Amino acid sequence: MTGAKKTQGDKLSEAEAIERAKLGDAEAFETLYNLHKRRVYSLCLRMTANAAEAEDLTQEAFMQLFRKIATFRGESAFSTWLHRMAVNVVLMQLRKKGLALVPLEDDIESEEETPKKDFGAQDLTLEGSIDRLRLQNAIGKLPPGYRTIFVLHDVEGYEHNEIAEMVGCSIGNSKSQLHKARMKLRDLLRTSRAEKATKP
Repeated sequence: MTGAKKTQGDKLSEAEAIERAKLGDAEAFETLYNLHKRRVYSLCLRMTANAAEAEDLTQEAFMQLFRKIATFRGESAFSTWLHRMAVNVVLMQLRKKGLALVPLEDDIESEEETPKKDFGAQDLTLEGSIDRLRLQNAIGKLPPGYRTIFVLHDVEGYEHNEIAEMVGCSIGNSKSQLHKARMKLRDLLRTSRAEKATKP
């Protein structure tokens, strides 16, 4: 199938764009940017909860990519490699200024991916929004170290050995921090429910 080599018309495939970008081809780099910008921005937004900061960090992640693309060896998927680079960019920024609230919403949907609304019908996207807000608030109250490990493991899906390498701690410390983060979250959510129950 020729579709594997070319996406549409004369557009480069990801593999071709990677090889050309390694040689300094600006058009190939732009292709990679367009293929991955939304996912990188969504990750940055989830970790910072600040749209302007997420935009800056997305740009920084792609600057890192521009500088380091020659080191990509293809041992993992390009998207995985770029995702890890973006996480590292965000972690570096968070270390510099202290950690912010990390929301757990899904990636931002484009207009064509958003389900059409049927007025008068039950809005499934609103169900559980109070619980999601409580969870967001509870995560925001976690100590920074707990929050980082919780987001990387339970939200982003990294294994403890990967987290240990990224954050610069032992695997045991990562497991311990995650356990403490989950226990603290349970306490915070219980407190939040109790406060809600006592309100008139």
